[in-house]
Amino acid sequence: MDLQIRNRVAIITGANGGMGLATARLLAEEGVRLVLTDKDLEGMEAQAASLPAETLVVGADMTDDDAVRDLVRTALDRFGTIDIVVHTAGITGAKGDPIDLADDDYREAYETDFLSAVRIARHALPVMKRGGWGRFVCIASENAAQPYWEEATYNTAKAAVVAFVKGLSYRAAADGILCNTVSPAFIATDMTDEMMTKRAEENGTSFDEAIESFLEEERPGIVQKRRGRAEEVAAVIALLVSERASFVNGANYRVDGGSVQAVGN
Repeated sequence: MDLQIRNRVAIITGANGGMGLATARLLAEEGVRLVLTDKDLEGMEAQAASLPAETLVVGADMTDDDAVRDLVRTALDRFGTIDIVVHTAGITGAKGDPIDLADDDYREAYETDFLSAVRIARHALPVMKRGGWGRFVCIASENAAQPYWEEATYNTAKAAVVAFVKGLSYRAAADGILCNTVSPAFIATDMTDEMMTKRAEENGTSFDEAIESFLEEERPGIVQKRRGRAEEVAAVIALLVSERASFVNGANYRVDGGSVQAVGN
């Protein structure tokens, strides 16, 4: 299917791996010109080597508003416009009893997972507005709808992302900019690799056995009994940033294998 976004310009944050890199590959196949950003500049440059020549790699700390502003300016200097933002950068943050976690634990997740979305929207959406066309997609999480007690920092930050993008969507659509979120669950990324490695060590099992027991005990809604793939999330993102999704706005798309066992968002 032609997504009708050839020659559009996309900024992808957190592009060094996982869902960000998988999205970059899909959009590159559609002829999108890419601006890839991550704090790990060296690793990202190595990943970008396999992508088309019209790919700009920029190191940026999304917790720094000046760095985000400079990222947008650098993209404009190179390509003259910005049409698409895919914001995947984020952390799981500190875990533990919600009332035992320190203020700084909550601030870290809030700064990295939520305010980073505000910053990239603040600097990129005015550019899209001038062009009269835009797509803004942020990665949220199943945790926004189905919070887990020990992940309160992540739960609250990702819930804030969903609420922010929903609110943003009302005004932005009048300028031709569609804003949506994508909520994955238990995707095979470095983040869940770390979780399963820790679980395997704690339980004295193999990595694969840790995944199996986690699915059985913690994610019974995933009846496929496997982790999702970054490419499966990227496919939904690619649709949402395309011309094909021209009447999708303010939505939260789950790519969770059925993990969230509820009807609403």
